[in-house]
This record gives sequence, C-alpha cells and structure tokens, in this order.
Amino acid sequence: MTAPEQAGPPSSPPPGADGGAGHVAGAAKADVEHAGHVAEANTAPAVVRARRRVLAVLTAAQVVGGVGVGSAAAVAGIIARDLTGSQAWAGTATTMVTLGAAALALPLAGTAARRGRRVGLSLGWFLAALGGVAAVAGAQSAVFPVFLAGMALFGAGTATGLQSRHSATDLATDRTRSRDLALVVWGTTVGSVAGPNLTGPGAAVAALLGLDPLVGPLVFSTASFAAAGAVVAVLLRPDPLLLAREAAHAAAPPAEAAGTPGGRGRRHGSLAASLRAIAAEPRALLAVTAIVASHTAMVAIMTMTPVHMEGGGAELSLIGLTISLHIAGMYALSPLVGWLSDRWGRVPVLLAGQALTLGAALLAGTAGASSAQVAAGLVLLGLGWSFGLVASSALLAESLAPERRPRAQGTADLLMHVFGAAGSALSGVTTVALGFGSLNAFAAALTLPVLVLALRARRRR
Repeated sequence: MTAPEQAGPPSSPPPGADGGAGHVAGAAKADVEHAGHVAEANTAPAVVRARRRVLAVLTAAQVVGGVGVGSAAAVAGIIARDLTGSQAWAGTATTMVTLGAAALALPLAGTAARRGRRVGLSLGWFLAALGGVAAVAGAQSAVFPVFLAGMALFGAGTATGLQSRHSATDLATDRTRSRDLALVVWGTTVGSVAGPNLTGPGAAVAALLGLDPLVGPLVFSTASFAAAGAVVAVLLRPDPLLLAREAAHAAAPPAEAAGTPGGRGRRHGSLAASLRAIAAEPRALLAVTAIVASHTAMVAIMTMTPVHMEGGGAELSLIGLTISLHIAGMYALSPLVGWLSDRWGRVPVLLAGQALTLGAALLAGTAGASSAQVAAGLVLLGLGWSFGLVASSALLAESLAPERRPRAQGTADLLMHVFGAAGSALSGVTTVALGFGSLNAFAAALTLPVLVLALRARRRR
C-alpha cells in the first residue's frame, strides 16, 4: 500500500477497489483509532508496572553493551592502520561497523516484529559478541579481512543499541514517550564513557592472555556484548512489544479486535512503501534527513580523530579520554534533550543540534595539534548528535500513522547506518588527500539539507 500523495475530500471507491483515496483515508482512520486503543491500553496498571521493569532492563543492557561500543571505538581505527600500513585504511573498521549495522537493522527489526523484542535484541547483542571473537582473532593474527568481518558483526551491537530506544516506547503513553526514549539513550553513557578508558586495563589483560596490547579493548567489547545479550534474554519479561499488542487487542472494540493490526502493518511494510510514506510527509522527511545528517557528520569526524591526534603526538590514554568525552556528549544529557524537545518542540531542538554540529566542525577542524581544542570539538559533536537523534526520532514517531511507524523507524536506522558507513569510508581518504580540516568542512556541509527541509516543513504547516 502506498502513502497518500495529497489530502482530498473523502470519496467512496468503486466496489472491490483496493486502492484510491477512499482506501487510504479508511486506512488512516483505522490507524488513528488503533493508536487510541494503544494509548488507552498502556495506562492499565499491569502495563504501567511492566513498563518500569522494561525500562530498567533496557537501560541496564545499554550500560553493559555500551562498554563494548566504547572500548572498540578507541582502537579500531589504529588497528586497521597498523594491519594495512596505511592511514587511508584507518576508517575501514568503522565503515564495516556501520555497514554491518545497516545490513542487520531490518532483519533484527523483523525478528522483533515476529518473535518480540526479547528475541530480537538478545540476538543482536550475541551477534556482536561473535563479531568480537572474529575481530580479536583477525587483529591478533594480522589477517585484515577476518578483522573486518568481525567489525561488520560488531555492527549488530550498534543496531541493537539504537533499536532499544524504539523498544522503550512500546509501553509508553503520550506523556512519557520522549522521556522513556531518552532514558534508554542515556543508559549508554556509563558504558560508552568507561569503554574508551579501558585501553590501559585492556593492555594488561592482553598481556595476561598473550595478545597484542591494542587487542585488549576488543576482548572487553566481546565480553560486554555477551553480557548485554544475557541481560535481555533472561530479564526482559514480559516482552514489551508482545504485551503492548495484547493490551491493545484487549482494549479494542470487539469488531476491531477480530482484525489484526499487525496484518495491516505487513501489507504496507516494504522498504519502498516506507520511503514513499516518509517522502510524502514533510516533517517525517525532515526527521529522517536530520537523523542521517547528524549521524554521518558524527561518524566521519569521530573515525579520524584518534588517528589525527596520534599523528599530532597524543598518547593513547589522551585519545581514549577524548573519545570518552565525545561519547558523554552523545548520551549523558539525553534526558535533558528529551525534556527540551517536549518543551520547546522537536524542530527547534533538531535545529539546535545542527548548530552544535557546525560549532564542532569549526573547533575540531581548526585545532591543528591542540588536543584540548579537538576534545572540545568532539564534545560539541556528541551534543549535536544527541539533539539531532532524540528530537528527530520523536518527530518521526509523531509524523506518521501508528501502523507505519515501526517500518519507518527501521528505515531511518538503515539509512543512518548506510550514510554513516559512506562518511566513515570517505573520512580516511579525505583526511589523507585534503587534511583533517577539510573533513570537518565536509561534515559541516551536511547540515544544509536539514535547514532547507526545516524551512519547507515550516511553510507547509
């Protein structure tokens, strides 16, 4: 089923017709009615109690899994450079992570849709742990393709962490949705900030295991991903998505309860249909573009920052601290960002994120060998990502009918990973050919489409 191109007066389609404006209007009305039943069901006492437990488990898993993400971020680019002997290849490790996340985003979402969030999220974390084993083996044996294959599976951890924010909204009410989403995003802070600072302990563990010092943080990543998978597999009960479906079905009138809302979602669940639905709604298009632009700019600059700093004489511990501060900027203030998004509105906060990204590119791009200025730029870069992701995710959720949201959210995650991979792949080549400053200028230019679409969405309101 395609998204409506334009609004028009209601009309009755010919008997037996499956398409047309009447069918679209009827489907849209059903979507709105179903959303009302979901909102009503999510206020039931049993659902409210389950929501608190679900948020606690999702946040705990994000804390543990965040260690895996942060540990690898500080060393992956350096390992890739050392294995290939070329700085131009340093960005390929992050590229494979983002490509893996993109490739696995929709399959993991599909697994969750069929089997529930518990199965989908735990599978993602366990796949990331398997990738960690392969990355350790490839790095230690100096087999670059094996290392890259492991980093691709690492991407399952990134995809799962991002899908957890959608899981947090399954049992939420309209008043708590942004806050719940931001809480799970915030849960990544502890692990992700601690992870890059494990380079020293990682080297000690690597020495005990007879491994290269740079491989130690990858060992921590592997253990963290496996632990996060175990937390979700054992503790995420009841399953939030399955419980939300059961509660909404019970709250629906008998005639509607006899239908299957999930079936409606499957009929227009193709990637092409989701892209049409997003493109037809200016606010949804703005949200997806802002998500993609914020993430691509962040990945491109962050990928080459460790290599740039090391080239300027910075020690590994200082590089790890810089990445930790960057990740803190990404996640630590997300509850405040969610509150601001609710109070000021999605679009103003989204645009504030673009302004922060511009400031970050200016600081980092003109820093030269100043580690302090690079670190300041990376903190702003993280904040810009947080403002962009939280506000845009909320804007996307409220811009489309409930039955279209899950696939659109998965599509947004897919696109952010694909473009993030492109930014990562180009970051090394751009830095070698034109310098770190030019890379930051490229990242700054990504804010322009967001500004154009924001003006377009404002005129259409």
